[in-house]
Amino acid sequence: MVEHLIQNPWWWLGLAVLLGIGEIVTPGVFLIWIALAAAITGGIAMLTGLPLALQFVIFAALCLGSVWVGRRWYVEHPVESQDPLLNDRIARMIGEVVIVAEPITHGRGRVRVGDSIWDCSGADTQAGVAVRITGAQGAILLVEPA
Repeated sequence: MVEHLIQNPWWWLGLAVLLGIGEIVTPGVFLIWIALAAAITGGIAMLTGLPLALQFVIFAALCLGSVWVGRRWYVEHPVESQDPLLNDRIARMIGEVVIVAEPITHGRGRVRVGDSIWDCSGADTQAGVAVRITGAQGAILLVEPA
């Protein structure tokens, strides 16, 4: 009975539907491209009656090809974000005026950003003076007098 189910090409289409649902539940995971590969494999299996081992080879090749095509498509057609700096905390801070928490001496010091303290680099400045964030080198904020 189980062997008959495995030989039935309809399970490829069931897999495609499950992967499509997975893409809806967790968008942006490329499951839609693998679902496409499963659907095409199911169609080929229905039309040709290929053995199961060959179906898996075809599925693997189609997965690689469809994910490659999908990545290229996303590169050429990027999804526009309403907040492109959402996951770039430092980029969101550029232009913000902050207060020097520990004096900047020899180009190094610390500034208070919100409720946290960040290392910074800039011109020598006394504690309590306002400075503007102009960029970053790694996790070190670059500042200049405000």
